[in-house]
Amino acid sequence: MAKPVYVFSSGRLSRLANTLVLEREDGKRHLPVEQVSELYLFGEVELNKRFLEFAAQKGILLHFFNRFGYYVGSFYPREHLLSGYLTLRQAEHYLDSAKRLDLARRFVEGGLVNILSLLRKEEARGNNLEPVLELLEELLARTGEAQSVGELMALEGRAREAYYRTWEALLGEDWALERSRRPPRDPINALLSFANTLLYTAVLAQIYQTHLDPRIGFLHEANYRRHSLNLDVAEVFKPVLADRLVFRLVRRGQVKPGHFMREGEGVFLSEAGRRLVVEEWEKTLQTTYRHRALKRAVSYRTTLRLELYKLEKHLIGEQPYTPYRLR
Repeated sequence: MAKPVYVFSSGRLSRLANTLVLEREDGKRHLPVEQVSELYLFGEVELNKRFLEFAAQKGILLHFFNRFGYYVGSFYPREHLLSGYLTLRQAEHYLDSAKRLDLARRFVEGGLVNILSLLRKEEARGNNLEPVLELLEELLARTGEAQSVGELMALEGRAREAYYRTWEALLGEDWALERSRRPPRDPINALLSFANTLLYTAVLAQIYQTHLDPRIGFLHEANYRRHSLNLDVAEVFKPVLADRLVFRLVRRGQVKPGHFMREGEGVFLSEAGRRLVVEEWEKTLQTTYRHRALKRAVSYRTTLRLELYKLEKHLIGEQPYTPYRLR
């Protein structure tokens, strides 16, 4: 089964018959192409047009990151599953303000419901979160009154601010979170930003396996940004996957001062830190649970794909989209 491959070392990527070859100072690593779904490139990697043509032919996505672990962009092969009919429906839902607002509201509500579920679990552990839970429930109720996508995003922003203020009580004063993104100003921001980036690219990779166009989002503006649909879907899964990953890493004491580095005004994960987070991220996506509707075990990576299938059904008028809910 094909799976993502993460490349942290520097070297050169090339093609040898039906194999991807990573040439490094310490030798060569051969990767059978049928075993690779995506390449995450963190190191200084050289490649040529012939390699990209081969990757495109095999439907392999390449995600590029700079030396600080910032996402730079993706080589997104020509969409092989795109459906003209579904693309038109997707564009129609974006251009129709009522339909777009409806979908945007579903993404925001899905994210807030999952934040509430996560915090209720934390309250059951003995944390007093009642004031924040009440505020979040109030903001969730107000999403139904929002008259524009801008209002929805403002409500979602207020909810996340309140939610992030609880992190100091939940994780300890060393991990108090006041969100700063570019650059992240402390370890917790660096950790969360990197986890979110992994989520965005994971959703993007799953979109490639559907008939959806990643450039047409509903909550996030479809403007000059290359992709926006993955950002929409990620809103639902941030509390489920990215935030819970950060909680586990902190509570288990897996992240240590040596996993971070300071450069200028920013704090970033070191290579060792990124390796640690990526390893735990892959474990997260491979974790399985019993799916209520399918009545069988599915992984969280499969869950992302299933979420996109639900979105497809919404767009063609078959079944309204209901976001994934954290149990």
